[in-house]
Amino acid sequence: MHCRPKVMAPIIHPTKHCCVNNYSETIVPHIHPQHTTIVNHEHFKHQHYFPQSTSVVNEVTNQHFASLGPAPFPRPRPGFGGPGGPGGFPGYGPFGR
Repeated sequence: MHCRPKVMAPIIHPTKHCCVNNYSETIVPHIHPQHTTIVNHEHFKHQHYFPQSTSVVNEVTNQHFASLGPAPFPRPRPGFGGPGGPGGFPGYGPFGR
């Protein structure tokens, strides 16, 4: 049986502001001193990885059945366990009569 997944409310992250620099070169042919500024841009590329793991759960169930008919195995004899002794029922077991 397949159950539909629950859908949670979205998580809204802050707005990411990106700045793009476009550069152009202009040559001004004047007979005046010229000043050039060199800007070196370093770009970082962040690579994100999303490793996934898997786990397995094994579930085991069992059932006990009580039969009202004759027992399919021999009943305990006096002195060898059974409804007596530590359970408070006299007559059988090492603590019985």
